[in-house]
Amino acid sequence: MNVSQATQRNLMRSIQDVGIVGYGAYIPQYRLPGSEVARVWSDGSAQSPITEKAVAGLDEDVTTMAIEAARNAIIRSGIAPEQLRAVWVGSESHPYAVKPTSTIVAEALGTSPNIQAADWEFACKAGTEAVQASIGLIGSGMGQYTLSIGMDTAQGRPGDPLEYTAASGGAAFLLGPADEAGAVFLASYSYVTDTPDFWRRAGETYPTHADRFTGEPAYFAHTLSAASSLMEEMRSQASDYDHAVFHQPNVKFPSRAGKMLGFVAEQLETGLLADRVGNVYSGSCMLGLTAILDVAKPGARILMVSYGSGAGSDAFDLRVTERIEALQSRANSTETYIRRRIPIDYATYCRFRGKLKD
Repeated sequence: MNVSQATQRNLMRSIQDVGIVGYGAYIPQYRLPGSEVARVWSDGSAQSPITEKAVAGLDEDVTTMAIEAARNAIIRSGIAPEQLRAVWVGSESHPYAVKPTSTIVAEALGTSPNIQAADWEFACKAGTEAVQASIGLIGSGMGQYTLSIGMDTAQGRPGDPLEYTAASGGAAFLLGPADEAGAVFLASYSYVTDTPDFWRRAGETYPTHADRFTGEPAYFAHTLSAASSLMEEMRSQASDYDHAVFHQPNVKFPSRAGKMLGFVAEQLETGLLADRVGNVYSGSCMLGLTAILDVAKPGARILMVSYGSGAGSDAFDLRVTERIEALQSRANSTETYIRRRIPIDYATYCRFRGKLKD
């Protein structure tokens, strides 16, 4: 990568090259149509921003779903769980307020206790925060393999616009040395500001958002800043990438962001899953990347950009390697989980997600 010293000042570049050695997705089988939300909370004429969203069942939470996605990643990688140096779980819906999800996941996977484990929070970019940390840990030589997970049972107040899209699911990336990877990180970039577009105070059941404020000064300002800055410093343009995937609170936002950066629909369509599964928050763009990796060809270049309210974005530039073809068939594809669907009504959704309070 012929990037001058002058332009590298803001890029995150590890000393040793790091890549995705294994990846895995998990999406619950239950689906709530947007039309069901509209039927209950309007006269039925309201237009849903997505067709349907994935809903976690009674026996599912961030922990169980993270374990499933992580197992897929481990299967693809071919490494033993004992070789992991860290297990990190990014989410804004951890099942315990005080009790780490990561330790449960690590033990369920059969890792050694001699590892680093932690839960990450940064709204919808908690998962990519864990990826950034993994690149740093492996790239510095402190460990050989790490597991970074973005998973959520996203929550929306009954009747709130978020209820149309707030979904369940996510993805896991097992990172390791570049020479073992199916996709290598060329560089990454992070951009954050104190933009209070979305929040949930301690003790509150549901998050609060700033309506239209979440778009222009929040999502687009951070997503576009991170992506354009990374591309500028890598001296790349939209046409240099085969695929691009952005955080997906709905269908319109990532489509518009991609268009503003010069991407065309064909570059976005593989990773754009919001209309079929909803917004899985911390796993949104990571889940989209798993769908891309399921079909990507060696040599393909990918741009992934997350967004987390509060606010910030992480941008990643990846190159797919020859090893990707061996990984693709080793575990369930993302499309397999999407197609495995059971439609439910609003009452069942309320029961599954504990919407009825005493």
